[in-house]
Amino acid sequence: SFKLLPIMGKLFAKDADSYQYLAESIRMHPDQETLRQMMLDSGLAKVDYYNLAAGVVALHKGWKI
Repeated sequence: SFKLLPIMGKLFAKDADSYQYLAESIRMHPDQETLRQMMLDSGLAKVDYYNLAAGVVALHKGWKI
């Protein structure tokens, strides 16, 4: 959970602010399809993505033609 991440950061790393930033950046990042569409809208072609680590990470690729 986004509220739990800063608490864990404070407990384990003594740095709640960095983990608050991490939680916010994760929350604000577009989902896979939205990012794919943004890449297409910017002029890239053959845009695709691959989910890795059970969907925790996604690798996007696109071609500038």
